Amino acid sequence: MEIEKYQIDAHNEKLDATHKQRFSFAASENARVEEVISKLIKFQIAIPSWALGTGGTRFGRFSGGGEPRSLEEKIEDIGLLHKLNQSSGAISLHIPWDIPTDYDAIKSLAAHHNLRFDAMNSNTFQDQADQKLSYKFGSLQHVDKAVRQQAIDHNIEVIRQGVALGSDALTVWLADGSCFPGQLNFRKAFQNTLESLEEIYAALPDAWKVFVEYKAFEPNFYSTTVGDWGQSLLYASKLGPKAYTLVDLGHHLPNANIEQIVSLLLMEGKLGGFHFNDSKYGDDDLTAGSMKPYQLFLIFNELVDGMDAKGIDHATGLGWMIDASHNVKDPLEDLLQSVDAIMISYTQALLVDRAALTVAQQENDVVRCQEILQDAFRTDVRAIVQEARLRSGGAAQPVQLYRELKVRENLIANRGLKTVATGL
Repeated sequence: MEIEKYQIDAHNEKLDATHKQRFSFAASENARVEEVISKLIKFQIAIPSWALGTGGTRFGRFSGGGEPRSLEEKIEDIGLLHKLNQSSGAISLHIPWDIPTDYDAIKSLAAHHNLRFDAMNSNTFQDQADQKLSYKFGSLQHVDKAVRQQAIDHNIEVIRQGVALGSDALTVWLADGSCFPGQLNFRKAFQNTLESLEEIYAALPDAWKVFVEYKAFEPNFYSTTVGDWGQSLLYASKLGPKAYTLVDLGHHLPNANIEQIVSLLLMEGKLGGFHFNDSKYGDDDLTAGSMKPYQLFLIFNELVDGMDAKGIDHATGLGWMIDASHNVKDPLEDLLQSVDAIMISYTQALLVDRAALTVAQQENDVVRCQEILQDAFRTDVRAIVQEARLRSGGAAQPVQLYRELKVRENLIANRGLKTVATGL
């Protein structure tokens, strides 16, 4: 299914008068609105290929029907999202779930939907059917060099496939760790992982980056070999200038100050990118901004401040991606909501009066500092985000149009009710 321009135009025309009224008020309240809109138009958030199907828990999975059965259908689904919001112009593939059979055809299909290929993701947290050795006790950290070499070779193969598609980054997330005290030697596990990463790093093309993702827990509960941002930073620093830390918003212990982590990584020039989601307890992989919208705003506040201080382009300087699991929602509706929440938080951060905040900080005026941040957070910027979307050719209300066009019903009619997305 493809959404046509006339369908978007008809939808926008119905909402035009209301939007103009709301945007006129928002513009009158914010002198820098045109500058903000220009940044929003450029800002694109990658959609991971694995987020297009229904997720699940250890106890079950409830497919919603019409899920993409192939890489081609995943690209088509992201094309639908991008047509609606004009802010989802990239796809992130997971290998071996998404190996193309015809690279030229896949690139042509992506180009048809105005999509580029974002970071490639390797998979050494599962055993594949044709895999010789098991990752049950780790991959890049494994005590057996043969297992480590298998994982290294897989990552290098992912790089090769990414080159063929026009990607320029590799994301490495390791499930490696231990479930019980005494199960492994921490120092040897770290050193084995570092040596493995060094071989992968050596295979990176000149213009490529490698992102080292971290997670405090699960599937190993006693220790994880890349357990926090400090360990990731240590690996990235030892590897070299093409290695960076990747921040997943759900991969922290409760009450972690993620915005401070982000600020320091930016300061050190080692923040590579983000996996956006939200959580209440742990790595819940919920819709971005659905649980802790103020935290998402505070993170973007540090991002905007830190990127501007470093002269980093907001749209291209870091990798922006959603990483979520949709257990009870339509995955495409959930992704539309996540992108919107990210754009809203980004807009609010752009509106922070930084000159006034700097003065208040220098004067230790704590109350004024809070007022400045909360004034930006409490500003209703939805009309500004909508205006940027409209100027890009998107829908005024993406979720509303998605439902009006009965997209999910059409996908079920074309693909079937019992389909299950590949890779999940």
